Amino acid sequence: MAADISQIIKDLYPTFSKGQKKIANTILEHFDKAAYLTAAKLAVFAGVSESTVVRFASELGFSGYSDFQRAVQELVRIKLTPTQRIEVTKQRIGTGDILANVMESDISKLRYTLDTFDRQVFNRSVDSILRAKTIYIAGARSTEPLARILYYNLSLIFDNVRFINPSSSAEVFEQMYSIGKDDTFIAFSFPRYSSKMVNAVRYARSNEAEVVVFTDSVVSPLAEFANYVITAQSDMASFMDSLVAPLSIINAIVVEISARCGEKIKDRFDRLEKIWDEYDVYAKQ
Repeated sequence: MAADISQIIKDLYPTFSKGQKKIANTILEHFDKAAYLTAAKLAVFAGVSESTVVRFASELGFSGYSDFQRAVQELVRIKLTPTQRIEVTKQRIGTGDILANVMESDISKLRYTLDTFDRQVFNRSVDSILRAKTIYIAGARSTEPLARILYYNLSLIFDNVRFINPSSSAEVFEQMYSIGKDDTFIAFSFPRYSSKMVNAVRYARSNEAEVVVFTDSVVSPLAEFANYVITAQSDMASFMDSLVAPLSIINAIVVEISARCGEKIKDRFDRLEKIWDEYDVYAKQ
């Protein structure tokens, strides 16, 4: 949905019934606790019937309770501080088999991302990378490692790849100064969104570059300036973000590009292998 759920609830609040207002108050005041409750448990928490909760989600414009729940979870990820995130994660995962619980959660993110992914966006994003005069790649804060992984792998294939170091905003724009209509800019940002990345994609688009954005939703603040929005489900893993889904998409992009490059990439890696061997880049078994 185009606005965050708290704003939707506030806008519609005067039209709600008594039971709906109880649910609305619960979401607005205790969204960190409500976000991961089933419809039945949210009903108990709010003091209404389960059917009232389901109807409430529908009246807000969601296709079902699961979509409504994801919107509330999005609110959690955007608004909570790291300390609050840790507390919410404790409530969700508990103190049982944390390894299994976290990995099962990551598996579900991968499955949801695969089931909802737009293959046309994937293919067009790859096309944009292949035809670019220069490929610019940027990510800030927790997404910087994702940007660096994509940069490292693409730089093995192409000579025209530039990593934008996420230092000060001014320096980011200095590194992007020459970006233009024949270039592709790839940016990463997930909640809590980096204002630096929002400004960077805005600048790239204003200079007519093609913009590929890795984010969690088509209503991400970066999506407005993107030609292609690659959406991957992310979520909290304590104070940090779980970013297994976007990393898997990076893997798929690199594999797709490698397949399209055919013999050209084989020759390149044959030459690289000789360099690696000559200069002892890798430890010999």
